[in-house]
Amino acid sequence: MIKKAAKTILVLSPHTDDGELGCGACIARFINEGSRVIYAAFSLCRDSLPAGYAADTLEKEVKRATAKLGIDQKDLILFDYPVRRFSEYRQAILNELLGLQRKYKPGILFVPSSTDIHQDHAVIYAESLRVFKYSSIYGYEMPWNNFSFTGSSFIKINRRQLDKKIQALLQYGSQQHRSYMQPSFIESLAIVRGVQAGCEFAECFETARTIV
Repeated sequence: MIKKAAKTILVLSPHTDDGELGCGACIARFINEGSRVIYAAFSLCRDSLPAGYAADTLEKEVKRATAKLGIDQKDLILFDYPVRRFSEYRQAILNELLGLQRKYKPGILFVPSSTDIHQDHAVIYAESLRVFKYSSIYGYEMPWNNFSFTGSSFIKINRRQLDKKIQALLQYGSQQHRSYMQPSFIESLAIVRGVQAGCEFAECFETARTIV
């Protein structure tokens, strides 16, 4: 259980929307409690947009989405690595992570989980473990990418924080065709995790490292 958030929290989102999907309600909670949340997305996914959308669509959508969660726009960091090709840019991504570590020195880090099967997510997870050796690291769940998931840390959230997550995800007009973007799915998963944590709603995380 994560009892108290650090003052500086870094959310690593391989693609725009991953951070909101994985820990959006917790982001809203942490900001409300006075923490600074830095959100770094590594791809604007220009090559995977549905036909008819402008190339900068996801850049605009992530700005609106993170604002809904309360993230200051100066704390939104956008890189533009090609989607599904992170392995080709592994050293460059490692260097970006080193720069984030030196600049922000986060107490807590949120990343994709170790069992996430998406190739880009796996790169971010592996390189994060190398760079953020002195931060607590939690892997967020994405059930459509997790054949297995060991959730050992739960963060309680309330209705207002869950609604902020849902509103953030609704900013992604280009992604609303995806089943996991639907409010009913987001709420259902929060209810399941809440039952497991003995509360109304929660988000669940794999614990890679905890430093107290």
